[in-house]
Amino acid sequence: MQLYNTLSRRKETFKPLSPGKVGLYACGVTVYDDCHLGHARSCVAFEVLVRYLRRRGLAVTWVRNFTDIDDKILRRAQDTGADWKEVAERYIASFQADMTALGVPPAQIEPKATEHIPQILDLIRRLEDLGFAYGSQGGDGDVFFRVRRFPGYGKLSGQKVEDMESGARIEVDPNKEDPLDFVLWKASKPGEPAWDSPWGPGRPGWHIECSAMSMQYLGETFDLHGGGQDLVFPHHENELAQSEAATGKLFARFWLHHGLLTINAEKMSKSLGNFFTVKEVLARFPAEVVRFFLTNCHYRSPLDFSDAALDEAETALLRLYTCLARIQEVLRPYPDLEPQHPIDTYPDNLTLEEFHRFGSLRARFDAAMDDDLNTAQALGYLFETVRLLNRLLEAPFDDPGYLTILKEMYDELVDLGGVLNLLQADPSTMVATLRQKAADLKITPEDIQALIDERTQARQDKDWSRADAIRKQLIELDILLEDTPQGTIWKVKG
Repeated sequence: MQLYNTLSRRKETFKPLSPGKVGLYACGVTVYDDCHLGHARSCVAFEVLVRYLRRRGLAVTWVRNFTDIDDKILRRAQDTGADWKEVAERYIASFQADMTALGVPPAQIEPKATEHIPQILDLIRRLEDLGFAYGSQGGDGDVFFRVRRFPGYGKLSGQKVEDMESGARIEVDPNKEDPLDFVLWKASKPGEPAWDSPWGPGRPGWHIECSAMSMQYLGETFDLHGGGQDLVFPHHENELAQSEAATGKLFARFWLHHGLLTINAEKMSKSLGNFFTVKEVLARFPAEVVRFFLTNCHYRSPLDFSDAALDEAETALLRLYTCLARIQEVLRPYPDLEPQHPIDTYPDNLTLEEFHRFGSLRARFDAAMDDDLNTAQALGYLFETVRLLNRLLEAPFDDPGYLTILKEMYDELVDLGGVLNLLQADPSTMVATLRQKAADLKITPEDIQALIDERTQARQDKDWSRADAIRKQLIELDILLEDTPQGTIWKVKG
């Protein structure tokens, strides 16, 4: 398996530090508001990584943190008149509800910064003892990290110390020895929450919490550390520096960073005001459509959000489910189907090479996922298989193995789709849901099916006028019928 390592700026073969076991730390959210779709992209990307690693037989320890003390949380508390703890807990619950709605399971370990103050203080003391940390020049209780004392600073982001400028979260303070130094411990202002420390009452800086929590649960050196590309600098650069300065060891072996979700090519963020919350998007699109949109693009690529892009995802997902529903209908009379091998007859409308691609689907899917988690390519193989299956369904051939092929490929599509947490719903139900959603139909899928059944009976009774009348009735409702060897299916006009 090859993964792109931000630290080396190339793909590398991934082998776990401990055979059969993987430690993953994925940076979580700062809980001061509802999460937006950019946060969802991060969660889905690392969930898919965890699912695939486990599919490969690896035991994954997945850690995803909550930053539950931060300037933004304190500002939200002040603006709303709520207690800061209440704000944090409210938005932790909101995040968890959003992830459940999206089908993203909880990480195995979901630590909060405020529950790890002892570990944070221990790490800062180690840095101070080693000469990497110092108290504020003015003695006000802040503690800073000496950037220039760590020789590897900049190796993750590829920047040179002499070329750096203060970033958004690197605080410029006259009490620093150097403008590039960053805060490890912040002295509390009047009325702010505070914890006792050797430097006075205060709270942790943003970067130190992740170092302390990741090492608490995964050790001083672990396999995978991930987040969005916007975290490479300064957050992850600072994490790496303070961690390796404290331990003298490699911190994370692989750094994985996903591309940003954009709107009109501009990063989706709350500070820019150009964001859509997960709740807003899920109110308009089914969760699986949103998941498809997020996974039908390589995780390192930027992904531009629009209603049109979600509509396209909905249409594409419908194609997959429609094929599964057709196979489901063909197999319905054969609940106890036994494998039939070998197959002596082949379909007329597939070449032998095309037919044999059914058997290589799993290997090709895995090869795509092994190539830096290329979910877009993996989905492409599922769509290719569906195109071939649709041709097979249009021209069934007289061989007992025909039904076996359909069942095997149905099971394979559902199994492989599960790696992306797609195609896990009942196909007929999902097809009906997506068709009704896409067209805002004036007739329910159940009523459509009832009319199709009535038309089928009319045709069997040679009542052609009634059959034609039903077809015309459905056309007026923008529903087109297609008679296939497996029965009549419907689709939305246009």
